[in-house]
Amino acid sequence: MISIGLAGWGDHDKLYPAGVKSQDKLNVYSRYFSVVELDSSYYAIHKDVVYRRWVAETPDHFSFLIKAYQGMTGHTRQEMSETDSDQMFSSFRESILPVIEADKLKAVLFQYPPWFDCNRKNVSIVRAARERMNGIPLALEFRHQSWFAPGMRGKTLQFMRGEGWMHSICDEPQVFPGSVPTVLDPTHKELTVVRFHGRNHSGWTSSGNANWRDVRYLYRYNREELLAWKGHLLQLTENTAEVCVIFNNNSGGDAAENALQLMELLGQEAKTLPPEQLDMFGDE
Repeated sequence: MISIGLAGWGDHDKLYPAGVKSQDKLNVYSRYFSVVELDSSYYAIHKDVVYRRWVAETPDHFSFLIKAYQGMTGHTRQEMSETDSDQMFSSFRESILPVIEADKLKAVLFQYPPWFDCNRKNVSIVRAARERMNGIPLALEFRHQSWFAPGMRGKTLQFMRGEGWMHSICDEPQVFPGSVPTVLDPTHKELTVVRFHGRNHSGWTSSGNANWRDVRYLYRYNREELLAWKGHLLQLTENTAEVCVIFNNNSGGDAAENALQLMELLGQEAKTLPPEQLDMFGDE
């Protein structure tokens, strides 16, 4: 089984006919895709009522890949006591209970920062996060190449298998050291995640610029690239029950169309996008 979706649902303008209100977008989104990556959970630990609303707005077959809060993955660079860390993880777990109870949780995605390199201390941090999230399906994505360097790749994958982490495989620019290669190795029998970040090499290192969101994921996959990934995805299904594919290449609004194109290549039903609205003030 291969499920395909997008990172977030609010910014994909091509999915929505004119006049669709913000609060109605998730419902419309769920008519196209069966899964969504929830990114807002990275910026804040939501109240459980927020998740209850999202659960109610989506069909029974729909699921959420929920991104771990940034404090849980060290993006905030805060030094926290064990007590504070325990409370943060506990609050996050409680917040997503409505999704778990509705059987709509695909996994919680722990994406560690690009400076999070492979060393004993960081291995312990990942292991502690797993313990705090015990009983919840977890996907793991590294962003520093040292985890998959020669001599470490096999050890990293074995560590993930032993700890019960689902592998989040990346398609992204190879910019040393803050990116990882595409490693087509599942680490969990139930689920493997694949995230398409685009291949914009020049934009990948622009995070310090004011317009980094406009350029970092500016990339449109062509048919040949998607066909190559069709083969990779089918290969992955030989060793994992489900592959969850997320398109994150939306700086230029390309994610939705690329996702629907891949669905067609895989023989899945892909709905047609609504017609684009004509610019009444544009040139004739």
